Amino acid sequence: MSINICRDNNDPFYRYKMPPLQAKVEGRGNGIKTAVLNVADVARALNRPSPYIVKYFGFELGAQTSISVDKDRYLVNGSHEPAKLQDVLDKFISSFVLCGSCKNPETEIVITKNGDLIRNCKACGKRTPMDLRHKLSSFILKNPPESMEGKNKKKAATASANIRGGGVSISDIAQGKSQFSAQSAEKTEEDHGGDSDDDELARQINAAASRLEEIDVDDDEWAVDMSEEAIRARAKELRAAEGEDIEHSTLEQFGEWILQQDEIPSDVDLYKKASELDLLQEPKVACVLAQALFDEDIVEEVSEHSAFFKKLFVTEEFENQFLGGIERFLGLEHKSLIPALPKILVQLYNNDIISEEVIVKFGTKCSKKFVPKEVSKKVRRAAKPFITWLQTAESDDDDEEDSE
Repeated sequence: MSINICRDNNDPFYRYKMPPLQAKVEGRGNGIKTAVLNVADVARALNRPSPYIVKYFGFELGAQTSISVDKDRYLVNGSHEPAKLQDVLDKFISSFVLCGSCKNPETEIVITKNGDLIRNCKACGKRTPMDLRHKLSSFILKNPPESMEGKNKKKAATASANIRGGGVSISDIAQGKSQFSAQSAEKTEEDHGGDSDDDELARQINAAASRLEEIDVDDDEWAVDMSEEAIRARAKELRAAEGEDIEHSTLEQFGEWILQQDEIPSDVDLYKKASELDLLQEPKVACVLAQALFDEDIVEEVSEHSAFFKKLFVTEEFENQFLGGIERFLGLEHKSLIPALPKILVQLYNNDIISEEVIVKFGTKCSKKFVPKEVSKKVRRAAKPFITWLQTAESDDDDEEDSE
């Protein structure tokens, strides 16, 4: 199970996910503590060192904390329910992760020469400041994530790990292969004035950050518009597309299942899963497929799944939903692939996946059903060369029939 990094974002196709916090209360009386069990997993998803998160809990809850990176053990004094910690984590994400401009989580911490803390956004390119008045800011300045600042570093796969099954290992962090002693690592963190062990924590932070296994990701690939307006628009359009006849969670479950596979599922597996979720008769499943099944090789991938599509698309509404999903896939998430739309339509046409009538209607009339109208215009304008060819070919056929 995973949740949106930005939890007030209700976009079901939001690509940035994290595991929900897991916590367990230990001890009793004055010795009661809360162990946060999966901080390393959450930290990897947020591309932030684990101690930053735990220290933030301590500052916000007014509690002492104990941080042991090498043993993957993080404690917060007192009894705290997971839901309460999750709410505090939301504040951390808002203040120290999300871009202050586009609200995208693809950010890195930069410390300027003047001692300011900046969130450098890889999606929109903006550099937005963090609140230096918060105690965590002082802690970060004293314990910078050095391994995140190198010029030749690779980008942490926050989104990719969630999109294609999470092929990023965090075993090194979980196993705690750090270079320093357990005695130093287990020092208790004070919520006020706990600077005495900052040097040790700095080493822990840098050790944890350096073990974040990363992969190359094209910045543009994840440059989705995460402004509040765009999120509201996408959510509204999707609700309109889905209607009232099917549980939204079932469609989302199908899409998440596809995205979490290590490899693109086979036609047989796709059919079995759709059948298991009772989606074979639901046209909107085609919209989900178009958004979750493809990547940059969409032109080739369309033909690879042609048999499955032809079996599934039993009515024209399936075809319309599929093209709507393609429109979202290109217009909202992979804008660099919009010029490839004619090639995509050729594959859909040649493999008898989408009828000529549906393609022509799609390419000649904009719609606000799946994307904002301006996006629809841009995508469907790209379809014009193929639509023109279709109409010309049809006209030539008519002329030949008349001559006979």
